[in-house]
Amino acid sequence: MVNLVQFSKLLSLICLPKDLPYKSPHILTRLFSHYNYNPFFRITTMSINLSTHVFAGNPLRSKTPNNNDLFSPTTALETLKSRITDNTHHQSPNFKVLPFRNGKPLATSIGGESWQLGWIGLGELSPELSAGESFVYLGSDVDEDAVYWTIDVSGEEIGFVPEFGGVRFSFVELRTLMVATDWVDSKSMGNLAIAGHARALLEWHKISLFCGHCGEKTVPMEAGRRKQCSNESCKKRIYPRVDPVVIMLVIDQENDRALLSKQSRFVPRMWSCLAGFIEPGESLEEAVRRETLEETGIEVGEVVYHSSQPWPVGPNSMPCQLMVGFFAYAKSLEINVDKEELEDAQWHSREEVRKALTFAEYKKAQTTAAAKVEQMCKGVEKTHSLSTDFNVESGELAPMFVPGPFAIAHHLISSWAFPDKNINGSELHSKQPIGSASNL
Repeated sequence: MVNLVQFSKLLSLICLPKDLPYKSPHILTRLFSHYNYNPFFRITTMSINLSTHVFAGNPLRSKTPNNNDLFSPTTALETLKSRITDNTHHQSPNFKVLPFRNGKPLATSIGGESWQLGWIGLGELSPELSAGESFVYLGSDVDEDAVYWTIDVSGEEIGFVPEFGGVRFSFVELRTLMVATDWVDSKSMGNLAIAGHARALLEWHKISLFCGHCGEKTVPMEAGRRKQCSNESCKKRIYPRVDPVVIMLVIDQENDRALLSKQSRFVPRMWSCLAGFIEPGESLEEAVRRETLEETGIEVGEVVYHSSQPWPVGPNSMPCQLMVGFFAYAKSLEINVDKEELEDAQWHSREEVRKALTFAEYKKAQTTAAAKVEQMCKGVEKTHSLSTDFNVESGELAPMFVPGPFAIAHHLISSWAFPDKNINGSELHSKQPIGSASNL
């Protein structure tokens, strides 16, 4: 049982934003639906469920209008070129640009607790950057009378005005912004999805400079939403690259255990799901079984889909991975770890996994990353180590933890650990993990 003092202390850790569009007890229900206090471990554990995965739910993507519309990619690009030529920047619709440098979006801090994207106007860009073909269309918002673009300013000394009205900006790693995002703030989650989409497009443009068929240069088409070979005898169409990855929680149903693994590159004490790229000619289910067998020696039978998540924070050579999540039910139990792929893999009981869902560690990482963004915007970037973020408020270390709520692995694990709760905290009366239970 949680006493009032303990509950109040936990509420103080959440730091709910004052401008939440929904001021109802349901938000607390979502966060505390699986609150579990253990006097021996003294670590807050729960299932954190989101209405959509991080980097999904882009508020701009679903609003792309028809080509004959003022806000369409092609028409908007022609208007943009005309404004650059005529030097007229303050007309309808309003054009907003998100600059990137070396894969990092421009951002600013809001009081050290949150962040915003560094949208600027055409007038704030240097003349050498104001070429129509440099802009990539992101989407529009008719209600805001705005069209949104992104541009790569890598290699430019300035390229934009770094301060507007006393507000300072900095180029920040997308992973840092991801960890710094308050996962109950729907506006911040939307901004992160926009930044992820923009980075994926810009990095794709960098690796698709030449036609893979004839070797000639490619040119942007449809305001940068696709490319085409410049060779008149080829004209091959090229679309943004997406690399599908299966990620699976392997379950020992008979003994009520889950298989978690760790790699040498992981933060100390962190365990996660197995994952691997899909090979040509195999189905998603086949990829789940193959990867599990190769990395752990475990044979998998039934494979059940859970949800998927775009992941634009991988290596630059793969601008956007699509993480496709599954539950995989083990047919064998003996583990034989491939040491070239994993450092270790072990079966963990449901109770152990529940204790690994350490809310205080996730919140500490979020506030630390938000403070880093603030320091960067002030021009005082401090040495930063992710491993130091994952400590509970008391300084006591959790024996193990799993990736935070920004990763699909977290939701695969938590929906198995707490199978009888849905996103609103109501009972599901289900003994098996099912994809629909996540509401993602």
